Amino acid sequence: MDKEFLSVIMPVYNEKDTVLDVIGQVLNLGILKELIVVDDGSRDGTRDILKNTRFDPRVKVLFHDRNIGKGGAIQTGVREVSGDVVAIQDADLEYDPEELIQLTDPIQKGVADVVYGSRLWGGKAQRVHMFWHLVGNRLITLVTDILYNTTLTDIETCYKIMTKDVIRRITIRSKGFGVEPELTAKILKLKVRVYEMPISYYGRTYEEGKKITWVHGFEALWTLFKYRFVN
Repeated sequence: MDKEFLSVIMPVYNEKDTVLDVIGQVLNLGILKELIVVDDGSRDGTRDILKNTRFDPRVKVLFHDRNIGKGGAIQTGVREVSGDVVAIQDADLEYDPEELIQLTDPIQKGVADVVYGSRLWGGKAQRVHMFWHLVGNRLITLVTDILYNTTLTDIETCYKIMTKDVIRRITIRSKGFGVEPELTAKILKLKVRVYEMPISYYGRTYEEGKKITWVHGFEALWTLFKYRFVN
């Protein structure tokens, strides 16, 4: 595997205060081959920032004319990837891009095809907040483990790192936040080698820009049941 092997897909929607900071952190990764930024119809000035900034040649910026959703942005990014390993990176500051280096290690060693960064495993910095989000995530993860006979602890994590071969074998249909349980369901049905590692989590409140709500929890449960029996 080449020294620079990682393709990062970054869905962006209304993140004008953080997007350049996150892009800068990703570009500092010595393993980065390319960063594919997909602006999903931002309306807060993010789009102008991305259009008017001169980026490193490793950065490709793509624009949706309207807001489609996180799943739609990831679909756009997947079509562009060329690195051996693919990661998804949110454009806020909830996740630390530097941890992508450790998360790719099991794949580099040839023991894993997919690595999940778990916010619920412990051992890393975690912001203390939003009890009902924690309950919802644990419930969704428990349902996943029962339906798919696995032992994951955090299926809603943004950090799902996988080989290009794995992500190219998955047809993503979800346009919104349902992409997280859909990816998990389809990864597990592929019977590939999945590992999990602890990560830090610097969660935001709704006042600070968090977008996912309890409604998306019901969508996640429906998605998990649906893809247990269909492709």
